[in-house]
Amino acid sequence: MASKTVPNKICFIICYNNTEYLNEAILYLQQLVVPEGYITDLLCIEEAGSMAEGYQAGMEESDAKYKVYMHQDVFILNKLFLEDTINIFTRHPETGMLGMVGTKQLPKSAVMWETKERIGALRGCTLDTSDDFFDIQNWQDDISYVMAVDGLLIMTQYDVPWRCDIFKGWDFYDVSQSFEFRRAGYKIAVPCQKTPWVMHDCGYLNMARYNEARQVFIKEYNSEF
Repeated sequence: MASKTVPNKICFIICYNNTEYLNEAILYLQQLVVPEGYITDLLCIEEAGSMAEGYQAGMEESDAKYKVYMHQDVFILNKLFLEDTINIFTRHPETGMLGMVGTKQLPKSAVMWETKERIGALRGCTLDTSDDFFDIQNWQDDISYVMAVDGLLIMTQYDVPWRCDIFKGWDFYDVSQSFEFRRAGYKIAVPCQKTPWVMHDCGYLNMARYNEARQVFIKEYNSEF
């Protein structure tokens, strides 16, 4: 565990198993404007046993105050991403976590994408590239508070342990972490995006252990949603 947090440092933490995706994600990171007085770092974790395990290892290794946990196939489009997100965290110190897409209320199935309470923006990259906006036109502020966010990209300004003790795969680690931040007393938010800040090349989805992870999540957090 890093002994002391560096307040002007931002660390990108990426779990990967595909070097081509990783290299493209890094190209996008290199185009970002770094706010004056800040420094950035990159931790690439290869072949992690699970997403939670990899992110926990990255969190423990990094001394950055701000950490960006992102999938290998996520590409940050907003070149002012760092300035925009740090400004949000500065204005809202009670906000511990940001995500690009989230939900105000998790359904009892615990499947975020089944609810109409989704909020945020995302550029998908599948057979055709399209922008998805979720209830963004009704926003009155620079953020909207949510119950949980999608794990394609998560940014934090505080460290809360990932539940790698119970989530051994690639699903529900993100919703779990949202609930762990809430348990720690922090708020979770999605920023207002006039155009999507990130693109997700969400191709093949491995759902082999999805329901198993969903049942683990429900058992642990059922009374909280």
